Amino acid sequence: MDLKSPQKKLTTEEDRNRLDLLYHVSREVATALDLRTVLQRVLYQAIQNVGGERGSIVVLDDAGKAVDSTIVFGQQHINEDTTQQLRDTVEHGLAGWVLKNRKPVLIANTSQDKRWLHRPDDAKKKTGSKSALCMPLLARDQLVGVLTLVHSKPNAFSEEHLELMQAIADQAGIAVLNARLYTESQRTARVMSALAESAAIINTSLRLDDVLEHILNQTIQALQVETVALALFDPSNDELVFRAATGQNANNILNRRIPPGQGLANLVIKDGQGIVIPDVSKDQRFKNVDRFGGIEMRAVAMAPIQAPGNVIGVLEAINPISGEFDLDAMLVLTGLGSLAGTSIQNAQSFERMDSTHQHYRELFEDSIDPILLTDWDGKIIEANRQAIEFSGYGNKKLHEVSIDQLHDVNWDMLGLRFDNLKSYQTFSYDSILRTVIGRPIPIQVNVRPVEFEDAVVLQWIIHDISERKALDDLRNDLMSMVYHDLRSPLANIISSLDMLSVLISNDDDEDVQSIMKVAFHSTTRIERMINTLLDINKLESGQKIITQRVVHVENLVIDATKEVEQIADSRNQKLLAQFPENEKLDPVWIDEDMILRVLINLVENAAKFSPAEGEITIIAQAVDGQVKVCVKDTGPAIPVGDHERIFNKFTRLRGKDKLSGMGIGLAFCRLAVEGHGGHIWVESGQDKGNTFCFILPVASKEQQESSKGD
Repeated sequence: MDLKSPQKKLTTEEDRNRLDLLYHVSREVATALDLRTVLQRVLYQAIQNVGGERGSIVVLDDAGKAVDSTIVFGQQHINEDTTQQLRDTVEHGLAGWVLKNRKPVLIANTSQDKRWLHRPDDAKKKTGSKSALCMPLLARDQLVGVLTLVHSKPNAFSEEHLELMQAIADQAGIAVLNARLYTESQRTARVMSALAESAAIINTSLRLDDVLEHILNQTIQALQVETVALALFDPSNDELVFRAATGQNANNILNRRIPPGQGLANLVIKDGQGIVIPDVSKDQRFKNVDRFGGIEMRAVAMAPIQAPGNVIGVLEAINPISGEFDLDAMLVLTGLGSLAGTSIQNAQSFERMDSTHQHYRELFEDSIDPILLTDWDGKIIEANRQAIEFSGYGNKKLHEVSIDQLHDVNWDMLGLRFDNLKSYQTFSYDSILRTVIGRPIPIQVNVRPVEFEDAVVLQWIIHDISERKALDDLRNDLMSMVYHDLRSPLANIISSLDMLSVLISNDDDEDVQSIMKVAFHSTTRIERMINTLLDINKLESGQKIITQRVVHVENLVIDATKEVEQIADSRNQKLLAQFPENEKLDPVWIDEDMILRVLINLVENAAKFSPAEGEITIIAQAVDGQVKVCVKDTGPAIPVGDHERIFNKFTRLRGKDKLSGMGIGLAFCRLAVEGHGGHIWVESGQDKGNTFCFILPVASKEQQESSKGD
């Protein structure tokens, strides 16, 4: 049967011959798994049985990208890499049209069809016009390639040739797909084997210099290149610095810096994808900044060094020994870049951790405070010199005791088996340490989990607070003297002033009345201070507030304003009170005298710290079923870091102005408000202005009813 000049109507014998042909084609392509072999056999069968002088096949991956190809002239296979040449036809020529439309094409005269991509040999002085057949290769409705046959003469192919070509393509599609998948699996296996071997070698050390050396050695062996270089990103100036290199003239590469945004290396980092340049002289992307002194660069491949979350550098291979990079070069280089990123980051973390541990040990030994390390059972595993001297135990003996034998552990705070420390918080408490001879020493303990020698342990820092305790005892004795020994004389003074006030009640002398007013105001302030000291003592000892009744906050604000009015007037300050419009606040259940002193204390502080002619505002309002009272001043803003500390007893802020006071007013306010089930805090502006607020629960209906009966 002459398939090059088919008849219009096929006979039964011709049908039988066609079936034999298809069986032969199927057997030929099914007995091979190597992709290039399958492609050549398909082309040989097509040329032999359909006709034509040359044929080509372009193989596509799952994304439709040309990944392999072959060209056959008669019975001669072209060994050169033809993928780029045929990729052009896929993008701009007849093959691209066929793939886009998924239809076969018969072109009787290529010079008259715009779909044909004209090349130099299409010129009339050379081979001139041709005829062509182009057929999509399908496997399970998936495009796997395109098959093209070309005859040097126009009109050499007919519709019968096209039908026969379709039959061959139907047999070839699944064979090409299987061969491509097999080739890809073989390639992947080779790459994975090489990467697995490289990973095992690269990760044999955690020293950064060793890791870099292993990466370079594995890359130069895997890719068989003359030189390999490794650059890491320097975040201090956004430059790439070549930290390591091996191979020919590697010393010319070390410490070379690439400015931000310049060169192929920065392009690789920006895109996060590798680059292969087979011939640097023909690629406009390759600039002088990409060259290294003393190295004749012919071909380069670069891949990003990927660490978890970001790109930290570039791995560069220069000049393959064989003259060109093979198909797996970028896959291997990219894999090595990923291995390198993880290994480099691990080595850098290890160096930082090792440096931190060394620094910690130096601080541990040089600290002026005793420091102990225990496991989670409380067994002492490490102690610095100060801890050994402070406790009186020898180093060996100290390792034989547990932390709770050394001092009274606050189990309520730390939790059973130190469970509360698992949140990685720091806890502080006062305790008593027992030395080896049994002498008790008051201490403050700070405990928290820390990492030490690849384990999480408990760190106990101990402060000797003997002097502080002695000062506290002295201060408490002084306070006891103040509010016990002065209370009785003060009561006598107040009684005397009351009697004197009666005796001179008819005296119209304004000076006398003014002096009496000052005396009454001053004794009232002293009495409030002494009562405050007594209340602090009671509240700190845990005594409950028992003298409570229903009180309207509006009345408290008015009374407090009257008490502080004289101080505000002396400084020309405005004293304002704000209440909800057309609404009366719910009453609260409080010790009226105690909360009045809280409010007076806050307003007096506002007057003291606000500038002359400043403004002080007392605001009362309902918030979420409670009553909120705020005192707003125009004084210097309190630093946010001191917002909690100022409510501690004997605490006073440091500043240029030395103000009088013992630092107990705000401590009393906190104890009094919290003793009533409320909460107190301070809010500050950026430069000036502070607002002290406290919240009190409203009186219940039962409490209000009981108050009506009193």
